[in-house]
Amino acid sequence: MKRILRISPVFLLLMLFLTGCVKKEFEDYYARPDNLAPPIYQQLEARGNFKSILTCIDKANYKRTLSNAGYWTFFAPNDAAFQAYFTEKGIGNANDIDSLTAKKIVTYALVYNAFRVDQLSSYQSSTGVIPNQAFKRKTVFYDFVQTESGTSRKIVAANRNGSYVAGDNNNKNIPYFTDAYMSAKGLGASDYNFFFPGTIYSGLNVTDATIINADIAAENGIIHEVDKVVLPLPSIEQYLATNPDYSEFYALLNKRASYVSNADLTHRYYVLSGSADSVYVKLYNISLGFSPNNENYINAGTDAQTGGYTFIAPKNQELLKYTKGLLTKFGTFDAAPLEVLNDFINAHMFTAQVWPSRFTQSSNSQGETPTMSTANVVDAQFLSNGTFYGTNKVQEANVFRTVYSKPYLDPAYTLMIKALNAELKYSIINANVKYTMFMMSNASINAAHYDWSTQRNSWAYSSTAPYTTWDYTTNARDRLYRILQTSVSAPTVDLTSLSGKGIIETYNGEYLRYSHDTVYASGNLDAGNFLVKDSSKTVFNGTVYYMHEYVPATKLSTGGLLTFTENQIGYHLNLLSTKDPNNFGHYYNYLKNSTIYTAAAFSITGTVAGNFYTVFVPNNAAIVQAVKDGLLPGNTTTGVPNFTPTLATDKEKVVRFITYHILNKTALATDGVKNGAFATLLANSNTDPTYISVINLVDNMQLRDAYNNSATVVLSKSNNLSNRTVIHSINKVLKYIY
Repeated sequence: MKRILRISPVFLLLMLFLTGCVKKEFEDYYARPDNLAPPIYQQLEARGNFKSILTCIDKANYKRTLSNAGYWTFFAPNDAAFQAYFTEKGIGNANDIDSLTAKKIVTYALVYNAFRVDQLSSYQSSTGVIPNQAFKRKTVFYDFVQTESGTSRKIVAANRNGSYVAGDNNNKNIPYFTDAYMSAKGLGASDYNFFFPGTIYSGLNVTDATIINADIAAENGIIHEVDKVVLPLPSIEQYLATNPDYSEFYALLNKRASYVSNADLTHRYYVLSGSADSVYVKLYNISLGFSPNNENYINAGTDAQTGGYTFIAPKNQELLKYTKGLLTKFGTFDAAPLEVLNDFINAHMFTAQVWPSRFTQSSNSQGETPTMSTANVVDAQFLSNGTFYGTNKVQEANVFRTVYSKPYLDPAYTLMIKALNAELKYSIINANVKYTMFMMSNASINAAHYDWSTQRNSWAYSSTAPYTTWDYTTNARDRLYRILQTSVSAPTVDLTSLSGKGIIETYNGEYLRYSHDTVYASGNLDAGNFLVKDSSKTVFNGTVYYMHEYVPATKLSTGGLLTFTENQIGYHLNLLSTKDPNNFGHYYNYLKNSTIYTAAAFSITGTVAGNFYTVFVPNNAAIVQAVKDGLLPGNTTTGVPNFTPTLATDKEKVVRFITYHILNKTALATDGVKNGAFATLLANSNTDPTYISVINLVDNMQLRDAYNNSATVVLSKSNNLSNRTVIHSINKVLKYIY
């Protein structure tokens, strides 16, 4: 034990010596290199021309942050920049800047991560760095609890479109404009100066400031010296809220906002301020293109580096004038369906960055291009979450300027809109395609015994008096949709007047006939009524007609629809043969006695309900000549037809004659639209269809058969409407394959 005690002091001295050597080696190895630049704060001190920003850093309590380890980019305004700021604000020096403003200046100039100038345009995507795609970076600055203008309510902005996620402070982004980015995007100085007309574009601009000394290395990041003090840019919502020129639009926008109390934010606010006020998250409805108070971009990741939102807002006078006309039938947005307000706001929202040079090629949240140009822009702002254009014109949504708008903006047509929304909306709101539309009022739809059942969430139809038994199946829906599609023309058909006579194809391939401000479909003919024009409206992509039904037999006028026939093709051929026997008599007599006709049902074998057909009926004189030519059974000397042949070969001639004169699955009218070779019901010996060639001009249709013989449609006896079928009189029998 004594020996151990004698050794211990020596051992301890040795250990202390060795430990000291190891510590010195450790400190030498990990010591701060002599050539390492000072931290940002000390670097600014050493340079001598950043006294004012240093004062702001001290006031903002960011000296420690900028003096210690970190990884920052700092856009530092020099003293000359502050001198201009003092003059603008009417203050003496940085000591006169309050601590809150000082914090705004410092934190908005401070960007997460260190970036040299040549790195600023690089997009930090989830899949790696993509060069020349970025023009913004996330800053340290964020708004916490704000008092909403005009109220005492304490709010925090949404940090997602339509929602709020805890832990995300909704930090603002700072935009900058480098040659690398602008050139890669095909943009130029004019795009920059549209927003910052008082600043020279240098290719190294940060908002309206210029980087005059770049890439100053610091231990904890990079400093870029700028020539102007930059305060946090407002968000789109903040700019709208504080600019009285857009108060009317902001009021409309707030109709789609809601406030959700948040216990965590309320507690945090209490801890920081001592206030017991409840804190609410201000959310904008998810039906809007984006939330204008959201500082994050689409994916709430780094994509804000590459894009931002764009908002167009008409000034108050223009907005009020436009909406007064828009809401003629409703009075106010509150009285209109909610979708009307949504559509109005969304027309002005663009979910991508809209640059001035690309203005007219951009698309809003509804996929529509601007209905104005930059000549209509009276106020252009680059904001923290996007761009803002104040205008002297309203952006017109297609739903408000196309044929769709007339029923959409009139409460008397809500049933028509419900049907259009399910079937045709996205076709007829295309402003680049013309349409003609005949209005279907609620009263007319109900008078035809159709309605919408809110209990069953389906269309209903009653077919027989006293109309108390309703069909809620898809049959009711299909019937109404057929009427609807008959009430809208085929694309590109804009019938600007009903004063003459003519025929037009409808959206579903059927046809309407018009004459001297009256119009009718196949069902109207069967019912003995037609629609009479009351008025018409010209809109951007066509013409809309308001009609009423007229029943000649009773002289009654009521609301009416363009209805379809319930009868078969043979029914109408029979009617035509009775009404005009010289042109349709012989053909129908052959048909009714043929082996492919069922007289009781008026049905022709080979035709299928729901398909389209064209029937070319040779007139009696043409058939007489065909009998003489031996094409049809009868007396070849006199041409008298034999409608009831007994020979199998003669019966086959009749079948071939009938089927060759019927186009299969195609309805043609003399509107000059459809031309070409069309298959008939007649098949050849190989069971392949035979064809007729049609040269279709307006009011002039020529036919050519398999032997290149021609026939002409007799216009005055043609365009007769049947069930998805058009029946024409022609002056010659078409020669068919035997």
